[in-house]
Amino acid sequence: MPDLTVKIGQLTLKNPVMPASGCFGYGEEYAPFFDLARLGAIVVKGTTAEPCAGNPPVRLAETPAGMLNAIGLQNPGVKAAKEKIRALENVGAPVIVNVAGHSVEQYRAVIAVLEEVEAAAAYEINISCPNVKAGGMAFGTDPAVVSALVKELRSLTDKTLIIKLSPNVTDIAGIAKAAEEGGADALSLINTLLGMAIDTHTKRPVLANLTGGLSGPAVKPVALRMVWQVTEAVNIPVIGMGGISSAQDAVEFLLAGATAVAIGAANFVNPTVCPETVQGIHRYLEEEGYSSVQEIVGLAKKEWQKTGDECGCVKK
Repeated sequence: MPDLTVKIGQLTLKNPVMPASGCFGYGEEYAPFFDLARLGAIVVKGTTAEPCAGNPPVRLAETPAGMLNAIGLQNPGVKAAKEKIRALENVGAPVIVNVAGHSVEQYRAVIAVLEEVEAAAAYEINISCPNVKAGGMAFGTDPAVVSALVKELRSLTDKTLIIKLSPNVTDIAGIAKAAEEGGADALSLINTLLGMAIDTHTKRPVLANLTGGLSGPAVKPVALRMVWQVTEAVNIPVIGMGGISSAQDAVEFLLAGATAVAIGAANFVNPTVCPETVQGIHRYLEEEGYSSVQEIVGLAKKEWQKTGDECGCVKK
């Protein structure tokens, strides 16, 4: 039987599949569909220092092969969220808390509260949300700001620190290296791509926020390319996400260099997509004759390099 175990920082995951933050709440709505212990990890909703009502409606718009959202980090605030996180302590999968803020002080405040919560096994620092007017993505577009923020948060905790990167930059590898240099244990990417929709009848933008984050199958090629680039640039694990809706999609990200994968919008279409993806990866490894999922991490790079060597091409 293939070994699906992977390591992300200090976390040992039984398999490389987890839901993406913001698409799984605190697991309550999905627990009736499957045993949450079948997940490699649970990534809970973005958590801010104070309760956040999010953006006004309309906040969602369906697009061809995707979805725009402008939720705006709606959440109950860290003091209320910590009780929901504690309720997951014995669920059988490590809990990763997505931490969001509009200032360094707000990120610090969330971590200060969660340090005492044993169930919070790791932090995913959201420096990439495109749907808030301050902070969020603004932190994730400048390598110097990223490095300084990560260093600041690194000094506050020994728990695994994962930095979630924005695709809305010109040099994602540079941002990734800045996060690694700041002390990140791992990276996750991509968050949503900034987009918009217009109602041809009202002749107005569909989203009240004007713009939103595009997710779903439409963004997968972009995400896959960025995972490839980032895993070439850094030496820490990468959690790949962006348009994954099947085991085949997940395997593509692993072959590109991701150590683990997160599934987002597909959970809204198929609430059992995560455990089905675990099964599908297991089946793929058996059919292809691999004994461990780690054998296929970055394998496409090695195969591509072989081709380059054979034809004399220069591979970067």
